[in-house]
Amino acid sequence: MPIDYTQVPSPCFVLEEALLRKNLQLIDSVQKAAGCKIILALKGFSMYSAFPIVKEYLSGATASSLNEIKLINDYFGYRSHTYAPAYLDQEFGEVLERSSHITFNSLGQWERFRERVEQFNKQHPDRRISCGMRVNPQYSEVATDMYNPCVPGSRLGVTRDQLPDQMPEGLEGIHFHTLCENDSTTLERTLEALEARFGDLLHQARWLNMGGGHLMTRQGYDIDLLIKLVKQIREKYNLEVILEPGSAIAWRTGVLVSTVLDVLDSQGIQVAILDTSFAAHMPDTLEMPYKPYISGAYHEPQAGKPTYRLGGMTCLAGDFMGDYSFDQPLRVGDRLVFEDMIHYTMVKTTTFNGVNLPSIGIWKPDGIFHLVRSYGYESFKDRLS
Repeated sequence: MPIDYTQVPSPCFVLEEALLRKNLQLIDSVQKAAGCKIILALKGFSMYSAFPIVKEYLSGATASSLNEIKLINDYFGYRSHTYAPAYLDQEFGEVLERSSHITFNSLGQWERFRERVEQFNKQHPDRRISCGMRVNPQYSEVATDMYNPCVPGSRLGVTRDQLPDQMPEGLEGIHFHTLCENDSTTLERTLEALEARFGDLLHQARWLNMGGGHLMTRQGYDIDLLIKLVKQIREKYNLEVILEPGSAIAWRTGVLVSTVLDVLDSQGIQVAILDTSFAAHMPDTLEMPYKPYISGAYHEPQAGKPTYRLGGMTCLAGDFMGDYSFDQPLRVGDRLVFEDMIHYTMVKTTTFNGVNLPSIGIWKPDGIFHLVRSYGYESFKDRLS
């Protein structure tokens, strides 16, 4: 049932439960066919009101901070798969208590915390933590340097020359994350690079975490190849394979609803100002950058059609996106619906300029909108002091 936007406040992120379930069903079929474990990466999708749905299909989740770990513990009831570029001394005891797997980013981090891990495992044999090392296979097809963990000087993961011929004692897993919304053909080439550099260590490992970026819910993704690759590497090295997608879970599962506040002429360019913000509510559109789609709008300007540059409501000069064409002129009060706005949006919003965060809601399969949360002054104030 299509969303009835008269039930929805503005601005508001709206998750469609039926679409989330459709993605999760596909992902569950992949993990069963491939014999691997697929877990949710909270950095891409942390809408914990939807975690009970996710839990019906996935048996784990991964975190990169103590706060994410706590969210997993509280709303999944699982101990976390945990990776961070560096761990804080004062937090590491709680990281141990709340994690089932911990991946270290460097040999220095492992040596720094190794004794505490060994003490924990000795004291809690029923809650033993399996530890691994993030590696850098020095191969990535991510075009944007900001999202590429294999650029020269990357701080993420160790290169092969930094590791000995034998897995350091106490480490059982290898973790890499070099994909970003890629296809399984990219994974195939990445695995070739990984095996060329780390194949001898893969034979010694108990598990391989392939990180995220596996956009298996995108139309046209070669799922059969993904299953084949996972099976091959799992059987070749006799290890457990873990994937931790973020975008794939929530891919095309919902929207950001906004409203036109003003329409003005700026030196011959028609500008529509919205009650949302590209900088504060959709930062990836400026960072990647990419131009989001709008329901019912032309993604590129069309000759003879009313065309507008869309502006956010912060004072940042660059808080705009454009240009879009429409069949009818925009008027104050019109609703604009930005598509595919559930992953890497809510987790990155800010209250810059004191702009309120968008509300969050779920469109239920029975055609009812459920408002999960709305925000106001207290949310802005609580981030400051």
